[in-house]
Amino acid sequence: MSGRLEGKSAVVTGGGSGIGRAAALRFAAEGARVAVVDLSLEAAEETRAAIETDALALELDVTDDDAVRDRIREIAKDFGRIDVYFNNAGVPQAAKPIEETSREEWERIMDVNLRALFVGAQAVAPVMRAAGGGSIVVTSSIAATRPRPGIATYVASKAGVNGLVRALALELAPSRIRVNAIAPVAVRTPMLKEFAFAESEAATIERVEATIPLGRLTEPEDVAAAALYLASDEARCVTGIVLNVDGGRDL
Repeated sequence: MSGRLEGKSAVVTGGGSGIGRAAALRFAAEGARVAVVDLSLEAAEETRAAIETDALALELDVTDDDAVRDRIREIAKDFGRIDVYFNNAGVPQAAKPIEETSREEWERIMDVNLRALFVGAQAVAPVMRAAGGGSIVVTSSIAATRPRPGIATYVASKAGVNGLVRALALELAPSRIRVNAIAPVAVRTPMLKEFAFAESEAATIERVEATIPLGRLTEPEDVAAAALYLASDEARCVTGIVLNVDGGRDL
């Protein structure tokens, strides 16, 4: 039986760890040829090495507009097409009172979490259009609709992601390019400790799990499974949605 992404080519940003690594592995296991891109080439190489099929590992700073465009062109030339673009790279915000958030921190979070999606879509849309369509999947966050104190900039960036996803979905629909987002609750990744607010990581996990109806954190593989669905032809009539993978946190 063929995989759900058999014959497709996929790009995963932030593919060196956490959600990105889990998605790259899952996409490859389902038949896709995967380009793993990450700010750390070493981390990207580690993911590539864990993929049993042919894959690429590339260094990329998603805030460098020219580099994003160059990488997309490079991958498209190597693969011949790009069917899936998983815009997963993101940065957290260390919880703090709003008056302690600097302009530099605001701009960094907005650049990575929001502007990079716009630039990536600009670069990949013509490639997908030429191939007859494709799927852009984005990692958002449940924080966009269920914020908590101390991470206002992060919340704003992800709320912007949700709005941009809907706008891109509408604009790119005539080209048969679908655009969807996934909104996880706190995910068990190395980034989790960054969200601690004057408490230990263990205390943060315990507090967060107490707010989740299913009583557990989201795992990277949970998000990867959702990304696989949205990337696959099974979701061929799904666009412009934000799929919560949050254990019921948004209820």
